[in-house]
Amino acid sequence: MVTCVYLREVVYQTSSGCSLVVNLVFCAMPPPILLPDLSSADVAHPAVGPLLELIQQQGQVITELKREIGRLKDEIAHLKGHPPKPKIRPSSLEPGRPKEPTGAGKPRPGSAKRKKTASLEIHATEYISVADVPPRSTFKGYLEYTVQDIEIDPHNTRYFIERWETPDGQILRGAVPTAVPGGHFGPTLVSYILYQYHQCHVTQPLLLEALHEWGIDISAGQISRILTENKDAFHAEKAALLSAGLAVSDYIHVDDTGARHQGQNGYCTHIGHEFFAWFESTSSKSRINFLQLLRAGYEDYVLDQEAMEYLTSSALPRSLLPYLQPDSSQRFADKEAWEAHLDSLGITTPRHRQLATEGALLGSVLFHGVPKNLVIVSDDAGQFNLLEHALGWIHAERTLDKIIPYGEPQRQTIQETRTQIWQLYEDLKAYKSAPTEADKKALEARFV
Repeated sequence: MVTCVYLREVVYQTSSGCSLVVNLVFCAMPPPILLPDLSSADVAHPAVGPLLELIQQQGQVITELKREIGRLKDEIAHLKGHPPKPKIRPSSLEPGRPKEPTGAGKPRPGSAKRKKTASLEIHATEYISVADVPPRSTFKGYLEYTVQDIEIDPHNTRYFIERWETPDGQILRGAVPTAVPGGHFGPTLVSYILYQYHQCHVTQPLLLEALHEWGIDISAGQISRILTENKDAFHAEKAALLSAGLAVSDYIHVDDTGARHQGQNGYCTHIGHEFFAWFESTSSKSRINFLQLLRAGYEDYVLDQEAMEYLTSSALPRSLLPYLQPDSSQRFADKEAWEAHLDSLGITTPRHRQLATEGALLGSVLFHGVPKNLVIVSDDAGQFNLLEHALGWIHAERTLDKIIPYGEPQRQTIQETRTQIWQLYEDLKAYKSAPTEADKKALEARFV
């Protein structure tokens, strides 16, 4: 029997102006009925058997539903990122096992230390005597005591350069030492400014203040010129680094990141692998920008067979391909010459010019020695999808993490697959350090 008590009436007003009347009623459910023990005669009754069978079926259904609800709760908690139930580790000490003594005969933890000043270069040596030594005292040698310090002092050099006038009126003058590259600031001071600014990230105002405190007569403009001007040798070395790296590499890692400078968006692109790293900052992260960087300092555009293969596989309209198809390989010295060629062909649509430029840039990259089978490993960004494109291990495995499993069996299968991927990665690294023919065949079989 269910006991119900009327509480009150609640009226809700809807947005359309209608009234909704709700009667609140409290119903007290009776306690669960406990079935009495049934005798064999009761069980034999025609109405009891089907009821017991129905109760048994419902019990099984309820058990399965409880398990399903538990799995769904676990999955919801996993998707929400809730922390799992903590695993409390047992004590590291076994029951009844006493702690090992740390008394005499055993060194104190952390006491095995090296002598810090053993390998220091000594620039000056001084002997310190003891005042008022009592008579008949015995000399016991010296106690070494090393003090590290640094000297920061201005060191100004004035050169008197000879000048001679020849009989025919020419003026001859001596040459400044090659250690002084130019200007009125020596190589040590210039190196210090470059090191503090680029390596230690000291700003120009702080550099200026520090140099003034040390007695260096230098202006903010002179510091700026030291940091920015006459760096052609460094730029040439940087360009040569990329060319040499691409010439000897079977693969490269590429990536770009954005930053703002003076209110404008910019991008820094990295090209390299474990043996070299090259960076360049530009205002774009497009495929054209990436191909321009891969040219490693060259400025030309090339229309040849490789460029036409790219254009044929691109979204460029087929009606434009005959205009771009050269009778023989064509090279254009710079961007202006290439833009003029596109204008002469009547290719004015921005999208069509972009695709044609990508093909000519790729032709230039391959023309200057970059291998066609170069593997470009990236994070799956579209601008890097060129030549032999591959994903980094993290980005290739990341797609598995996006799969939403249904229940623990599916989650376990995904986890096992991810474990196999990273185990293969570790085995490949081990093979790279110590390759063998047997390991090579085993790893190739695991890729299938």
